[in-house]
Amino acid sequence: MPQPENPFLKASTYKLPKISANSDEIEALLQPLRDIVPAAENNVNTKFILLDKGRTTVEQQHRTCLVLAADETAAVHFQLWGDECDAFQPGDIVLLRNGIFSYLRNNLVLRAGKKGSVKKLGEFTMNFVETPNLSEMKWAPDPSNPKKYVVQAVISSHSRIFPPCTDFCS
Repeated sequence: MPQPENPFLKASTYKLPKISANSDEIEALLQPLRDIVPAAENNVNTKFILLDKGRTTVEQQHRTCLVLAADETAAVHFQLWGDECDAFQPGDIVLLRNGIFSYLRNNLVLRAGKKGSVKKLGEFTMNFVETPNLSEMKWAPDPSNPKKYVVQAVISSHSRIFPPCTDFCS
């Protein structure tokens, strides 16, 4: 009897099982973090775990905080806004819908933006890697298609904002 095809091995995107939240069913097409590229569009649908959280800052009456987020393929700096800074903690597994990966004050960050949404799915049960960190790469327009970006150079193999633990970490 032939084995059914594994959709996780077939493509770089995979379907999230239906999730019930407040009796609404959510179904999203997810991308692994390694497949996201800088863009001026809200087109990132992904799931990741929050690993570390920076301090909350206030700029022009808006609270923001930066977190290190990762899945099993890559890591990225993720920006939280307003009440999200209090609502999410390291260890939370997050679903991002219609997010944007773009430069914000010369820093490349993933965020929900005005058109996207972020939702907590669970805690502590997700495989992840901390390298490569997509926010620590220099991106440039693709010479064959200027509307797309490609990695030009790796600035750092890990997050310079959230450096990896080199000694025993508790």
